[in-house]
Amino acid sequence: MNAFSRRGACPALSAPMQTGDGLLVRLNPVAGGLAPKSLIGLCESALRHGNGIMEVTARGSLQIRGLTAESSRLLAAEVDALGIAVRTGVPVEIGPLAGIDPQELADPRPLAERVSAAIEEGGLTARLGPKVSVVVDGGGQSTMDAVTADVRLAAVRATAGVQWSVSVAGDARGAKPLATVDEDSARDITVAALRMVAEKGREAHTRDLSERQLKSLASWHSVTPPSVLPDISPARGEIDLSPPASPIANAASSSSRGEAPAAELLISPLAGEMSGRTEGGVQERRPSKSPIGTFTLADGHALGIALPFGSMPAHPLIDLASQAFDLGTTEIRLAPGRALLFLGLSATSCPALQASATTLGFVTAASDPRTRIAACPGTPACASGRIATRAIAETVAAECPDLLDPSLTLHISGCAKGCAHPGPAALTLVGDENGAGLVVDGTAKALPAGYRPGYDAARGVGGVLAAMRAQRHPGETAAACLTRLGTAGIAELYRRN
Repeated sequence: MNAFSRRGACPALSAPMQTGDGLLVRLNPVAGGLAPKSLIGLCESALRHGNGIMEVTARGSLQIRGLTAESSRLLAAEVDALGIAVRTGVPVEIGPLAGIDPQELADPRPLAERVSAAIEEGGLTARLGPKVSVVVDGGGQSTMDAVTADVRLAAVRATAGVQWSVSVAGDARGAKPLATVDEDSARDITVAALRMVAEKGREAHTRDLSERQLKSLASWHSVTPPSVLPDISPARGEIDLSPPASPIANAASSSSRGEAPAAELLISPLAGEMSGRTEGGVQERRPSKSPIGTFTLADGHALGIALPFGSMPAHPLIDLASQAFDLGTTEIRLAPGRALLFLGLSATSCPALQASATTLGFVTAASDPRTRIAACPGTPACASGRIATRAIAETVAAECPDLLDPSLTLHISGCAKGCAHPGPAALTLVGDENGAGLVVDGTAKALPAGYRPGYDAARGVGGVLAAMRAQRHPGETAAACLTRLGTAGIAELYRRN
């Protein structure tokens, strides 16, 4: 273990993470967005102290790469000088248009603030692992559907007005529903669930909770509050159930008495100031409502623009932010789906900024095939990379745009770590000592079904997609066609073309 945070922890300003191209830091502004001049200042800092590559992650975090131990400290000082406050503690995430979207069912900010305060008051931040997170989604034009979380609170219409649907362990499609309750109960169930997770240790998530615990959480809105202590564990012996009292009150009481957590719950000093950012170990899905495009707000308009494969050199981003400022942009918000939302625009200035972004190489249409491809920096940017991932991705997107439909995700990974897309993908190219391996319906860590030289990988993928074009049935999705072709057939197409 070196002086920097371990892989899987959070590469915050105070705890940069070692990668193949130097140290990486990740940050989320407390305010949710940045003034155009602040973003320009960050880009200039990245050029001075890093390799000048700016990234927006699938969850909407800003990353700066290629730092050293000394330059990361200089960068942190400049972020502070720019007046950018970054989020700390367990993240309670809201949508990029929270509070300003007229189509929202409810403004999620008040509930998110109450949940954050309860987590702190309950002393849970130090007891939870660095990838535990909460999502509060008010609905509207830009949802958090594709973002996974330990606890999801989503606004829903009910007879008594807007209530909150509580679910755990997943994105909007895969999370397990618990209950639909009022705001107070939603907060209390969230804290109760996180207390249960904390009792299981620093590596635990809500997916590790037992059926008994989930049923207990789901009964919160009934007369008797649930128990929040863990089930009997062979390793820890018999544990008495807690009395029927609020988990917030219990935790706050322990904190006020100065009681320390049990010895096995002591945290690693390497948990950074953004503990909880769940960037790795998560299956990424594109948002059901794309962040790319024009949005009508309560006051003016917003324009969503994505970074190709989530990455862009600092100079084009500086140019875009400068033009955005000239066109009236007041704030630039980070958005899930590797996007930026430019707020404060008029209806007539949106097309002008969109045209400039297209010229600079940004993704300005939700139908852009690059939105179906996840690609890490690869060679030569990352020392761990074995293949030129971005070059392969650009070639495939340019040559086979019609076959990259929303059902198909192509992951191109420079090595087996799979940083850009930790979850399974329909097709994954992974670089190793044998060249560019092809994994079908798996992750970068899986055994490839076939290989070809890295420099020729794009042609191999093109061969697979060309076969799909020839054999695809009317109305059949790309993913369904791949399933029908089968792993062995796909591998053979990749190797021989």
